Amino acid sequence: MFLDQVSLYLKSGDGGAGCKSFRREKHVPKGGPDGGDGGDGGSIYLVADAGLSSLVDYRFKHHFKAQRGTHGKGSNMHGARGEDLRLPVPVGTVVHDLDTDEVLGDLVVDGQELLIVEGGHGGRGNPHFTTSVRRAPAFAELGEPGKEQSLRLELKLLADVALVGMPSVGKSSLIARISAVRPKIADYPFTTLIPNLGVVKVGDKSFVCADVPGLIEGAHQGKGLGHAFLRHIERSAVIMHIVDLSGGFEDRDVVNDYAIIENELLQHAQELADRPRIIVGNKLDAPGADARSAQMRQHVEAFDLPYFEISALTGEGIDTLLHFTANMVHELRIAAAAAEAKLRENQEFEARYIHRERLVARRDAEPFVVTDLGGGTYQVRGDAVERMVVQTEWENEEAILYLQRRLAKVGLEKALIEAGAGVGDTVRILDREFEFEVGATDDD
Repeated sequence: MFLDQVSLYLKSGDGGAGCKSFRREKHVPKGGPDGGDGGDGGSIYLVADAGLSSLVDYRFKHHFKAQRGTHGKGSNMHGARGEDLRLPVPVGTVVHDLDTDEVLGDLVVDGQELLIVEGGHGGRGNPHFTTSVRRAPAFAELGEPGKEQSLRLELKLLADVALVGMPSVGKSSLIARISAVRPKIADYPFTTLIPNLGVVKVGDKSFVCADVPGLIEGAHQGKGLGHAFLRHIERSAVIMHIVDLSGGFEDRDVVNDYAIIENELLQHAQELADRPRIIVGNKLDAPGADARSAQMRQHVEAFDLPYFEISALTGEGIDTLLHFTANMVHELRIAAAAAEAKLRENQEFEARYIHRERLVARRDAEPFVVTDLGGGTYQVRGDAVERMVVQTEWENEEAILYLQRRLAKVGLEKALIEAGAGVGDTVRILDREFEFEVGATDDD
């Protein structure tokens, strides 16, 4: 089964809690703190796998969660890190944020990995909080909760050549003749319901060809069946436009049909206007094909486009077409490799493609941002301070005092005063509210 769009809901593993423990051994009456750290939670990656051809593995299962980190223990025993979760997807998968539709990554090379959500940080054990004046800290950090992300995965086939055209022009018959693919072939429209990929070998060269379901006028607006597969044309290096020289059942105008499909491609993606094209008149063996072919040739040669006459049924003209196509694909590959090498030399490659390798967790430009909500209430946002809050053990007064000192140390007290906060005002961080006090000190 072919499936080219799915939604996924991912959650990385929670971090394990740090341990509050003290050394207790015979003849060691005043053993110090020995609580181990909690392990980090597992992260979730998407991995491009050339062995997959669709997203059907995610047809029924949409929710995935990575393993949590284990808690720390006494005797400085640290918790184990949660195992990372790697989800295989086909090469050519574009990853979107489901809520914003932002492109998070584009997996185009076998083996590429894209970090989607990082695991929660493990909490530190109580030895980390020992100072010259705090010799026996009776608190430790909680583990950071895992992060959540909703995704929309969109598969765009990676093919060198895309076969496009009206329904029943013979695209499936052509790909069946030139490759090992055996699609369904029948004499009625929309026989092809899914894209078919085939490898075509021509001497010492080869290329991948995609048979895209037939398009009709208005396809870019959702009409017909081809609208769901227009995306698969976007990555193709060459567009092979097939027209029906038999005129079909309705004795259609081949030039008009050609113009309709070209307009649909341009309406879908403007950059397809400059994509190399090969125009192919199929069913040369049909009555009246010579006259229609002459009409078609005159039209496309005015645009300086290559035109070939073939019969997918008899094989006439196909060898010439394939040699021309193979050479064109080979030249385009060389040009693409040269362009990529130039990008690397100019040190632009990393900046352009780093998002394809991994999604680095975003951090605020400032450590935190203070917002005056009015009525003596101030909202504080920022990854660093939010992590401090979620890792605090709220039932432990010593841990809360430590948090207050940490927040003062990173400059939050000063920022709140500059924002207009006064003693007794409410400070909100995540779902926690504090009464603002001035003069917290740090004993670290």
